[in-house]
Amino acid sequence: MVNVIGLGYIGLPTALILAANGVEVVGTDYNPAIVAELNHGRVTFKEEGLDELFKKAVALGIKFSDKYQKTDIYIISVPTPYDADSKKVDAEYVVKAVESVLEVCEKGAVIVIESTVSPGTIDRYIRPVITKRGLKTGEDIHLAHAPERIIPGNMLYELKNNARTIGADEPAVAQRVKELYSSFCKAELVLTDIRTAEMTKVVENTFRDINIAYANELAKICRSDNMDVYEIIRIANKHPRVNILSPGPGVGGHCISVDPWFLVGDYPGLANIILAARKINDSMPEFVLERVHDIMREREMTDVSRVGLYGLTYKENVDDTRESPTLQMLESMEKHLCGNLVKVYDPFVKKDIVPNQMHSLKEFLDEVDLVVIMVGHDEIRENMELLRGKVVLDTRMVCTLEGTYRL
Repeated sequence: MVNVIGLGYIGLPTALILAANGVEVVGTDYNPAIVAELNHGRVTFKEEGLDELFKKAVALGIKFSDKYQKTDIYIISVPTPYDADSKKVDAEYVVKAVESVLEVCEKGAVIVIESTVSPGTIDRYIRPVITKRGLKTGEDIHLAHAPERIIPGNMLYELKNNARTIGADEPAVAQRVKELYSSFCKAELVLTDIRTAEMTKVVENTFRDINIAYANELAKICRSDNMDVYEIIRIANKHPRVNILSPGPGVGGHCISVDPWFLVGDYPGLANIILAARKINDSMPEFVLERVHDIMREREMTDVSRVGLYGLTYKENVDDTRESPTLQMLESMEKHLCGNLVKVYDPFVKKDIVPNQMHSLKEFLDEVDLVVIMVGHDEIRENMELLRGKVVLDTRMVCTLEGTYRL
């Protein structure tokens, strides 16, 4: 049996896909409300294909509990935020999960940490927890690191088809974990040591963050001198070895906006390009706010309450709001004493999480004159005509109406 710890955006799909492929699984979460929802036959977030996978997993016997199970293999997939001041990884949730596993696990159990951590986290935080109990890694407890590589909106495809890295102290343990993940993963499973596995995941997301930052900095440069950044990128990308991304309102989600900070925090004075990229991307919500101010002044608009932000999630067609640029922008607006005036709407966010949040596109558009497209959901792409007559600032390059403002 496998006990999957943490039933959030990563842990739940992992538990379900293991169970759907014949592995005996118990999914555990400390939040009894999540466990109750799953035991009542309802998934806790929206994702294409997740309902069908859930039904298959339940039919094949998956169980959900708020209690840790006595077994010989555990997959830990709990959050790993970063400390806002030091920029270092906050390993508290992983440490607590490991401590709870050690209370119940069998001797020789394998603990696989899927949570993204900075290089050396398992050495600094996890091994001491095991040693403190008088246990020996490699004998009483075996450790492995298999960082997730999936993105909301395409989770199930990527679980099956993305290559995975498995780091372990012992080749035999790495092979055992590989066999488990091979039950559903059809791509290459690369075996290495734990520290290398930790580093590769952080490096992957840092690479993406840096490339996004270049596009965003180009947008700022071009705006300062009245040039069209989109046309410049379009032409530059005709070069066979150039592939510049599109600028946007910032970077959200729990990976790209967080993982690079681990390197900044752990390697001060060395991670200079990484730090610069983080600062650029974190500054984009404020840059969008400045664009809104400039447009309002140009159009002689004075009523902030007639400004609407379309999109609360960090990317299109998902319900994940973690670190979203819109939330960052609203936080910035609060500093200017206007964050509670603008209207906000997102078709994927059903619960009120910000002031003046609306729950229908028509109601939202009736209440605003200036629409800021923060997320390119299919809904807005398919209803462009409804924006006719509105002032539109499109940060995602999705609006086709003449006269649309861009970054």
